[in-house]
Amino acid sequence: MKIVRLMLWAAVVLVGIFFVGRHFMTAQDAGSGPGGPFTLTSQTGQKVSDTDFRGRFMLVYFGYTYCPDVCPLELEKMSRALETLDKEGYDTTPLQPIFISIDPERDTVKEMAEYVPQFYPRLLGLTGTPEEIAKVAKEYKVYYKKRVVKDSDGYLMDHQSMIFVMGPDGKFQRIFSSRNTPDQMVAALRPVLTKVKDTK
Repeated sequence: MKIVRLMLWAAVVLVGIFFVGRHFMTAQDAGSGPGGPFTLTSQTGQKVSDTDFRGRFMLVYFGYTYCPDVCPLELEKMSRALETLDKEGYDTTPLQPIFISIDPERDTVKEMAEYVPQFYPRLLGLTGTPEEIAKVAKEYKVYYKKRVVKDSDGYLMDHQSMIFVMGPDGKFQRIFSSRNTPDQMVAALRPVLTKVKDTK
């Protein structure tokens, strides 16, 4: 029975992945894929808009600083991919990694300023008002919801975990899911970069 239950759960997960993938592919084909305008506040306290990155690729991840597991793992994966490209001699400035908080209640500018430097040097942390975060999450079709922890004063944030790749024109190009490895990210991003030094 246990094996049967595991097989059923695996089937449910695979079906879910299939429909999420179909949703994004259909949305992209229709010109209404994830992504859209935003104006948020960076870890330095400056206002930042999506238009600031025209001409570059945005690697956008939604999460929160109090996340106990998934967020740091995904941010570390993105950081490792960029570090590998740097070591290979590629100019990674056309790639802008962005971390958007879905927990504005706790993720203040000060909190983001302490958290973001733990990862890639150019990682940009963005936060805002609950309304601003709700708007950008809706634009990217990202689900998130506060979940109170039983017998605790704290809470967690349930949310989707994926890295959106937005093109130089600001339009959606692809998604890296939790199943993608840093090496797979490197292989996908390498063709859009220029090698500026020989590392041999």
